[in-house]
Amino acid sequence: MTAQAPAYISPGNQLIRLPVDEFLAMLAGDTDVPGGGSAAALAGSLGAALAGMVARLTVGRPRYAAVEDEMANWRDQADALRARLAALVDADAEAYRQVSAAYRLPKDTDEQNARRRAAIRTALEGALLPPLQTAAACVDVLEMLPALIAQGNRNAVTDATVGALLAHAGLQAAVRNVLANIEALGDKGVAHDARARTVELLSAGQAALSAALAAAGAEE
Repeated sequence: MTAQAPAYISPGNQLIRLPVDEFLAMLAGDTDVPGGGSAAALAGSLGAALAGMVARLTVGRPRYAAVEDEMANWRDQADALRARLAALVDADAEAYRQVSAAYRLPKDTDEQNARRRAAIRTALEGALLPPLQTAAACVDVLEMLPALIAQGNRNAVTDATVGALLAHAGLQAAVRNVLANIEALGDKGVAHDARARTVELLSAGQAALSAALAAAGAEE
């Protein structure tokens, strides 16, 4: 029997608001959406959520009074990143829907074929943005975690470390989606700029992950 998406899921509705088991069932189904890009954003959002949890477990504890203000700042930043990445779960899915719709356009005449090619290009250019934004947000999550691990509640070090690993997985997955979209687009100028950006993000993310693991006393 073919798996069917819930009837209320359509463009404009929010995947991120689905119950976890329903989202996972859709992810495991035989449709293209949601896919790896949405999963990457979700991984990053989970990392941000754990960062926020560590900050909250530190704020208000007398033992950590010296870092109270800093932890409150990390908490707010983590919350903002969690929301941004959660929104990217749906943004990536919608971008892929636009690509799929463009490829389905008719191509029986020269005029139709030209319109289809233009629509595909526009959709692919748009599809570059969500994974790039996901990758950048995952780096932002990673870069707050070394301080959270070093200064935050020691009982939550493992949680913060898991957050770092999830954010790094989101970063790597998002970059893979960027590279796939570049290849499909076939524009050397866009490819050069996007690849350069992914190299920067991967380097920054790896450095932050290494710092977080070192602060946690864990090995890569």
